[in-house]
Amino acid sequence: MRLARLGDGLTVSAIGLGAMGMSAFYGASDENESIATLRHAIDTGVTFIDTAEAYGPFENEKLIARALGDRRELVTLATKASSETDDDGMIHGRNGSPAYIRKAAERSLRHLGTDVIDLYYLHRVDPNVPIEDSVGAMSDLVHEGKVLHIGLSEASEQTIRRAQAVHPLAAVQSEFSLFSRDVLANGEKAAMDELGIGFVAFSPLGRGTLTSGIRSLDDLAMDDARRSLPRFQPEALAANLALVGRVEAIASRHGATVAQVALAWLIAQGVVPIPGTRRRSRLDENAAAAGLVLTADDFDELTRAIPADEISGGRDYASVAAGSDR
Repeated sequence: MRLARLGDGLTVSAIGLGAMGMSAFYGASDENESIATLRHAIDTGVTFIDTAEAYGPFENEKLIARALGDRRELVTLATKASSETDDDGMIHGRNGSPAYIRKAAERSLRHLGTDVIDLYYLHRVDPNVPIEDSVGAMSDLVHEGKVLHIGLSEASEQTIRRAQAVHPLAAVQSEFSLFSRDVLANGEKAAMDELGIGFVAFSPLGRGTLTSGIRSLDDLAMDDARRSLPRFQPEALAANLALVGRVEAIASRHGATVAQVALAWLIAQGVVPIPGTRRRSRLDENAAAAGLVLTADDFDELTRAIPADEISGGRDYASVAAGSDR
């Protein structure tokens, strides 16, 4: 597995593993297979593991701790302070206060069974707390040795610049894929490139649209949260899958899958994608994308294959309602 450098010196695998779906939002999962997938990721070289206190809540962090056992030192663990969550799992509104960030970080350390968090994100910016205060608290955790690197998720260009002035950011995590390219239009990625901050892309496969696993709503469990998303409504999904057909033609020339060329398109832009999966076979497919080299013509053709004005439906109700900071 190739390596990538994020921001202020954090080195990670060029493709990571988003663990969220093993515990939340995408329907029931097989814990034994999830644990096997996490362990297989290490063997494959996919050693950048992403979680958050919100996934469960807490259950995903605990699952990762069980899976890693004495192999903790072989991985780079990233987790996030999310909306204020009581110890019993009751979720309240956003809380980016220094007191809550400290509480959340220390709780995540316990749940992950580790002495240090490699990369700690503020999951969403709290509009009621100056970003300087939130990042200042995260900086304190770095100075205390509880966190090695810090980052933000779904933050605007202005917020990124203000945060960077307080403490160097290793990464900003945002949704980015052939189906979600807001970060190119709103100045977010350009600001990160300018400031030397790493870009970590969640949902790099369009929440599964850019895979072979979803061809209709019938492919999703009844309690899968994607059933409520605009892009997964029947008419929108059919239109979006027609766009994916254009990517299939490019993938076939490389003897690759749609997922692999979609991930390679991100890697070519200096991005570290963290596709989520609960199965070893999918992890192997995703990991192979790190070795796929696109020509300039391939890259341009992929970029043109899914024009923003032809994508049906908004990307997400929840992130808009919850107010990503953009």
